[in-house]
Amino acid sequence: MSYQHIIFSLADNIARITLNRPDRLNSFNAEMHLELREALTRSRDGGARVLLLTGAGRGFCAGQDLSDRNVSAGNEPVDLGYSIETFYKPLVLALRALEMPVICAVNGVAAGAGANIALACDIVLAARSASFIQAFCKLGLVPDAGGTWALPRLVGNARAMGLAMLGDKLSAEQAADWGLIWKCLDDDKLMAEAERLAVHFSTAPTKGLAHTKRAIYASSGNSLEQQLELERASQQELGFGHDYREGVAAFMEKRSANFKGQ
Repeated sequence: MSYQHIIFSLADNIARITLNRPDRLNSFNAEMHLELREALTRSRDGGARVLLLTGAGRGFCAGQDLSDRNVSAGNEPVDLGYSIETFYKPLVLALRALEMPVICAVNGVAAGAGANIALACDIVLAARSASFIQAFCKLGLVPDAGGTWALPRLVGNARAMGLAMLGDKLSAEQAADWGLIWKCLDDDKLMAEAERLAVHFSTAPTKGLAHTKRAIYASSGNSLEQQLELERASQQELGFGHDYREGVAAFMEKRSANFKGQ
């Protein structure tokens, strides 16, 4: 499939997706949604063991392209619920369901749904010049694309309320200090670090990482007993796998492990 709004590659177990509408700050239209979803499926089915997501140009993603909707005082109201159900909800769930680490390199502004798509990824790096903006309140809307779920879990209710109700710009450095993202890096070091992590994960014990991802995301809705049971089930399954035996052997033999990711 040829893409018009994203750049996609899959090589050496690494899937790379770049949002590619730089003239619109990589804001989403319907076509970009469909291309991104298809690329996620290709990543999953093509044997990728890690996904790296970033944006082209000076921004990561400015959220929804409002010019893609016919919104004005003289027109009929737009069904935003349909947009969420058709595009944003499946996208966020697809990112979370990928059984591999998903790295997001936020190279510039991440606003609205763009910010929350970034936060739906597993490890978020951001350039020092980048920022996160929950711009929904300026349009009379609620943070979507999982924003109301992710924000309080990452930074607590007080900060989540401030971000969502004021719509202030949050710098990448502050986002890292608050625990919203993994790391803030100088602009010229962002992609090098993202690629380093991608290469690391491309030979890591992928199945174990997939179980780790699933367990951490499940923990907020589980009791302690339920989480202990989830851990038991994961360890039982993983303990029968190649990578556990290989990891133990490599440790005992003082050598690098050769994980198959299965």
